[in-house]
Amino acid sequence: MRSAQTTSMPLRRRLHLIIARCQALLDSISHPYRPELHYMRGPGPKWHARHQASHRT
Repeated sequence: MRSAQTTSMPLRRRLHLIIARCQALLDSISHPYRPELHYMRGPGPKWHARHQASHRT
């Protein structure tokens, strides 16, 4: 009985490793919403047009 327990331990470790790698792969494929990717990068052309006009006068 003891030999059956010792031979199943490496199998359990391998299965755990396979499952962990599959979860990491799925997480990298279906990445969650990242709002920093959607933030405005800076003032747009309308902002520049308004502020350049106010600085000229």
